[in-house]
Amino acid sequence: RIIRLIDQLKGHRIIKSTTVYNAMLAVDRKEFCPNNDAYKDSPQPIGSNVTISAPHMHAHALETLASHLAPGNKVLDVGSGSGYLSACMAIMVGESGRVVGIDHIKTLVDTSLSNTKKSHGGLLTSERLSYVVGDGRCGYAKDAPYDCIHVGAAADTLPQPLVEQLANGGRLVCPVGPSGGAQDFIQLDKDQEGQVSKKKTHGCGLCALDRQKETSPILTF
Repeated sequence: RIIRLIDQLKGHRIIKSTTVYNAMLAVDRKEFCPNNDAYKDSPQPIGSNVTISAPHMHAHALETLASHLAPGNKVLDVGSGSGYLSACMAIMVGESGRVVGIDHIKTLVDTSLSNTKKSHGGLLTSERLSYVVGDGRCGYAKDAPYDCIHVGAAADTLPQPLVEQLANGGRLVCPVGPSGGAQDFIQLDKDQEGQVSKKKTHGCGLCALDRQKETSPILTF
């Protein structure tokens, strides 16, 4: 069923590149989505009042970032949720790359670890992929700068710490707008001199990029 889903996304020209096709085929969405609708092209609940985005949204994000998910690159995935997209990105950046997934809900980070261990435990043991608990709006300065930053939930405004943690030549994508209201998927590029440009690529409707009600230190796994 996963092959059928990925082939449908390719047939609709949402997946355009071989690297994105292979990554989404390698990471079985069913292992990151705890219900029988894992292969439906729609958001699905993953607990903690959070959803995993629809496959076409993941495919679009990966295609938008594909040139910056090159082997050896460093990536930050904000609002990593189930860990699915972080794992796809880790496949794309190869053995010399590194992906950090950050989420403010510890239960989800624990679940993402369990999900990843099902078939991709080597990504964790090699430290090619790691998950941390923290306020993603503040980024993760410890491993900055990043060649690529993906934000999987909507921010009221583009978080400035993420822009600052983006490397020269890097790309950041982030949904911006109120929860439950009109949102825009923003692509921000930083050139080699550090100059920033941004554009709206499409409309979207994602859950809010909230932080924990109680402040807690960043925990690394």
